[in-house]
Amino acid sequence: MKTHAAILLLENGTHFTGESFGAIGTTSGEVCFNTSMTGYQEILTDPSYKGQMVTMTAPQIGNYGINPEDIESDRIQVQGFIIREASPIHSNHRATQSLDDYLKESGIVGIQGIDTRALVRIIRDEGAMNGIISSETEDLAKLRHKLDQVPSMAGQDLVREVSCEKVWNWAEKNDTDHFHVVAMDFGVKYNILRQLQAHDCHLTIVPASTSAETILAMNPDGVFLSNGPGDPEPVDYAIDTVKELIGKLPIFGICLGHQILSLALGAKTFKLKFGHRGGNHPVRNETRGTVEITSQNHGFAVDPDTLPASLEVTHVNLNDGTLEGIKSTEIPAFSVQYHPEASPGPHDSRYLFKSFTDLMEAHAKKN
Repeated sequence: MKTHAAILLLENGTHFTGESFGAIGTTSGEVCFNTSMTGYQEILTDPSYKGQMVTMTAPQIGNYGINPEDIESDRIQVQGFIIREASPIHSNHRATQSLDDYLKESGIVGIQGIDTRALVRIIRDEGAMNGIISSETEDLAKLRHKLDQVPSMAGQDLVREVSCEKVWNWAEKNDTDHFHVVAMDFGVKYNILRQLQAHDCHLTIVPASTSAETILAMNPDGVFLSNGPGDPEPVDYAIDTVKELIGKLPIFGICLGHQILSLALGAKTFKLKFGHRGGNHPVRNETRGTVEITSQNHGFAVDPDTLPASLEVTHVNLNDGTLEGIKSTEIPAFSVQYHPEASPGPHDSRYLFKSFTDLMEAHAKKN
């Protein structure tokens, strides 16, 4: 693998010198880190990473290559990729190409050969910050000028960049499909759709800007609010839609969908210091009294002190005590901050998809 010199410059002035990985070029975004040991292909294609450059904490990445089946959207979504070492070979019976070729093919700029432990420590201690990667120039003054133009993640509506442009169906309706679910696409992962389909749901995916009137006209059994990137507060059009849907249909939200549901119900959100990203986050289920190991990817969270009386806390993060799940005591609606579909990650929380179908079934019997 032929490499060029590459540089990563952080907003705080720290810079790392390494080697190019993937495409030659310059890219920028918020630098974050993911603690997953595997699943780099799913991470790269997760729309929730729009606007971010992902650092992998595992020391070697790419050893099992890339295959066309383990994608979570139709393209790579990250702005850049930061790793300690790219595996010089890949070996897996499902692999069709190397990670380096995959990044080159998609025009994604990366850097390898830097001390990712030191980088993660900076982010952990000082908080998430913007950065710029370049394998075209090592001129720090030029890179600093470009970096100063990169907007903060807070206040950006990134959902419009990843949501679908028109209504579509995940798969043809099967005879066994019992529920019709409309999924609001804020940047939905394919494995969420796979899990819903596996739980007898026929899925109609709609753009994030779809009105409540249009959704209700589809006569669904329930509405799913998907994951997605960035700050939830600027996505006011989706929040307004959910406000109109509340109480009319069962609602299940994941990640950004959890935040949007919470905002629609009157809560507030805030930006975390460095976010939660990885496949090993412990979450306590307050209802069951059990602990689930979860997959997570978010930089914002719901403030539990702003929850209205009609919402009860169902899940809490055991690392930092942040809110991980809510349920309404008045209407058929619940949501979680983490990713029960995993991909990559553990399957501890997949019962939530059945909780959604149970909620739709109960709602149908009442109406």
